[in-house]
Amino acid sequence: MIVEVKRSKFISAIIPAVIIAGCVGCKQSGKQSDGIITVDVTASYPEKELILQDFMDVEYVPLETTDEFITHGIVEAVGKDILLARNRNDGNIFVFDRTTGKGIRKINRLGQSGEEYSSINKIVLDEDNNEMFVQDFLVRKIAVYDLYGNFKRSFKFTDASYYYYLFNYDRDHLICYKGYSPTVENEQSCHILISKQDGSIVREIPIPFKEIRTPVFIKEDLVVTPAFYLTFPCHGNWVFVKTSSDTVYTYSPDDNLTPFIVRAPSIRSMNTEVFLFPVVLSDRYYFMQAMKKEFDLVRMKGAPPVNLAYDKQENALFNYTVYNDDFSDKRQVSLNSEPVNHEIAIYRPLEASDLVEAYGKGQLKGKLKEIAAELDEESNPVIMLVKYKK
Repeated sequence: MIVEVKRSKFISAIIPAVIIAGCVGCKQSGKQSDGIITVDVTASYPEKELILQDFMDVEYVPLETTDEFITHGIVEAVGKDILLARNRNDGNIFVFDRTTGKGIRKINRLGQSGEEYSSINKIVLDEDNNEMFVQDFLVRKIAVYDLYGNFKRSFKFTDASYYYYLFNYDRDHLICYKGYSPTVENEQSCHILISKQDGSIVREIPIPFKEIRTPVFIKEDLVVTPAFYLTFPCHGNWVFVKTSSDTVYTYSPDDNLTPFIVRAPSIRSMNTEVFLFPVVLSDRYYFMQAMKKEFDLVRMKGAPPVNLAYDKQENALFNYTVYNDDFSDKRQVSLNSEPVNHEIAIYRPLEASDLVEAYGKGQLKGKLKEIAAELDEESNPVIMLVKYKK
């Protein structure tokens, strides 16, 4: 997880984030009523270890390495046939074959003209229309290209907002969260559907709340924005979070907003707020992260995150650790990552140097072992796709 720390409007830095939920006392581990799960973010829960492959499917994509295809492996989108990755700052967008990882083409439209992007904050893939949508926060716009990099159109964010957590919704619309800098949350913030053709807002989906509460830490000229996600696809529906609300909702394509998870105690009753964010929702387990709004200005960091999971079979909550069974040395897997799509919950880049070392020590199994045998330390990352079980 990262946070963005800004000391002025001109200077920013990226540092490790360590943000926790307070765990005090020993209370009931959670309860479910009428399909709504209540999570006490101040409670102490038992520890549990899980194997990733027991509840998710795992796919590995070794990204081809050539003089033209050298990438940091920042995956922006995964479709049925292709995978889009980028580097951090050079504007390169790499198109890889989803199955083989073979490089197909490299696109770069970095620049200042109306047909270019000045930064890449998110790329949304629309394979049905052979388009990609490049989100550019610096100029508050979305630029649309075909999958060869040819410019097609662009549109601006509405009013003074920024579009966070942008996803492909259907053939004609994108879905995102309309937030406002620097707090993300205000009275106008809400989830929206926007037209892929002109960016017009087709639907606003407000979540009820009483007071604005945000996990963004602001003190004088310091702004600390932790990584959290207010929108993500899951099993054909969508999960909606508003940090000012105690309730997490699911949203279905028929425009039905349904309460799903309730955090307790109320965010309004806490002097130091503890926020709750779902991260991965499998068939059996609902994985969440509790986040305490607390930051040490001397050490410039907070405290470690607390990972919570709800077991639908046992009707109980616990603190979890997940391990990848393709490593024999109990290699942990973080589920706190940017959501991908309805098929793929999250992705993790596996550095080639780490895999080469693990292979040399005999610590790999299965398909990952076969892939590692063909790598060297300078190879591109191997992308681990963590998929919902079919």
